[in-house]
Parts: sequence; C-alpha cells; structure tokens
Amino acid sequence: MRAALIQLTSSDDPQANLPGTRALIAQAAQGGAGFVLTPEVTNCVSMSRTRQKEVLATESADPTLAALREDAARLGIWLLIGSLALRTGGSDGRFANRSLLIGPDGAVAARYDKIHMFDVQVSEAETYRESDGFRPGAQAVLADTPFGRLGLTICYDLRFPGLYRCLAQAGAGILTVPAAFSPVTGAAHWEPLLRARAIECGAYVLAPAQTGTHPASRGRARDTHGHSLAIDPWGAVIADGGTAPGVSFVELDTETVAATRRKIPSLTHDRAFSGP
Repeated sequence: MRAALIQLTSSDDPQANLPGTRALIAQAAQGGAGFVLTPEVTNCVSMSRTRQKEVLATESADPTLAALREDAARLGIWLLIGSLALRTGGSDGRFANRSLLIGPDGAVAARYDKIHMFDVQVSEAETYRESDGFRPGAQAVLADTPFGRLGLTICYDLRFPGLYRCLAQAGAGILTVPAAFSPVTGAAHWEPLLRARAIECGAYVLAPAQTGTHPASRGRARDTHGHSLAIDPWGAVIADGGTAPGVSFVELDTETVAATRRKIPSLTHDRAFSGP
C-alpha cells in the first residue's frame, strides 16, 4: 500500500485552509496513494480561544469534515484527518481534538479524541495549556483496514509509550501520530520519540505534521516544527517532509511488520514485577 503524509501550514481560518488541503490530498491520490494522512488540527491552528469559538463547528456541522469525506469517496482513498478542532456542546465549553478515519465510501470508520493534553512550559516565552480549551479523550482506538490494523494517536500522546504498547499488543501494525509539534521540542525530541515508538512496537509510525509560522487573525501566531516522518518497524526513517507544505510518499508492507516482530518478539515478553 502506498501512503502519503500531507504537511500543512494551517491558519486560524478553516475556510481559507480548506482549498489547499484538498489540493494536496488530490495530489497524493494522483501519486498513487491509497492511504492519505493530514496533520493535527488540519482545519484551524489558533492560540486564541475567542477565535476558536468564532470559527469552530460540531462534527456534524464541520465544513472541513464534510468536504474531505466527499474527497475520500471521489478519490476512492482511505483518509486519516489527523485531527480537527471541534465544538462538543459540553457544559464547560471545551473543544475536542479529534482524529477521524474516513473510508473510501466517504463514511467515518473511526474516531479518536486526543487523550494526553499538552500542558507545558517549554520556556519563559513559550507556554501551552491545551486542557484549558480542549477536553481529553479516554478511549484508545483501533481501526481495521485492508492494509492493516491502525492505532490512532495524536501529537503529545507520543510521550506516553504505554498507549502505543497497548495498541501494538492489540494488533496495530501501523501507528498514526498526526502532530503540531513545537519547534523547540521538535528539534530535540520529535524524531527520537517516533523512532522509539516504532522500535518498541515493531510497527510503522506515520506522523504527518504542521509546519512553519501559522497566520493568525487574532492572538499570537504559532510556530511548528514540520518534518512529517514515516518510520519503518525497524526504526528507520523512510520519509521526511522537511519544513515546507507538501506531500511525502511511503510504501507500507504488512509482512515487514510480521517479520520484525518475529525477529524481536518483545511484545510477548512482558513480565510482572514488584516495586518500586
């Protein structure tokens, strides 16, 4: 199966972002990809809760989701919308950071709400409180496709290896990590963590990313690291999207997953222990 990772520089205007996203998805399909993945918050990158309240919609009313479902059906592809920022109708007013897998019939095949919230202070000038605006999910998600079982995750989940081990032990041979990684942590940790998850799990790791400086009509503009990466089950980087928006292609082979796990069957070697 040929897969394609889409790299974007999304702004805080979902309507303005959509044409470019659709064009890159079409380019990926024209290049032979049967599985296409977009980054985290494909529809809207914004540091302003006020702006998010103005432009975000519920899943059922979201125009980005509706358009991309049409595209998946028209192009006959599997499409992972890395995530959409969506209204939830919850009493606390918080949004969902939701990954959606769309089948070639245009139907939603799986949904995953990001479990781990990015609440960090990277430096004195760079602080994030994702949980202020987004509610965390609580359910790990697998999805079966003709080219393998997927384990869905998002961005900051990457730092919690237990989630990936559970997904792999439940049969996932392809782990998806759509992201909008910060430049500071991205430069230091993005590739090592992705390679570690692939090696630990004997799985492909596909990580489409946001990149560059994201135009903002309100609030502070955000910068992201880029470098969409695909890692094979042995831990080798097999695609790197660099720092410009675009498409990266990669070939997936389920036998490579099986062969790697036969060589190092660590997923079956867990032992109980006490302490510390």
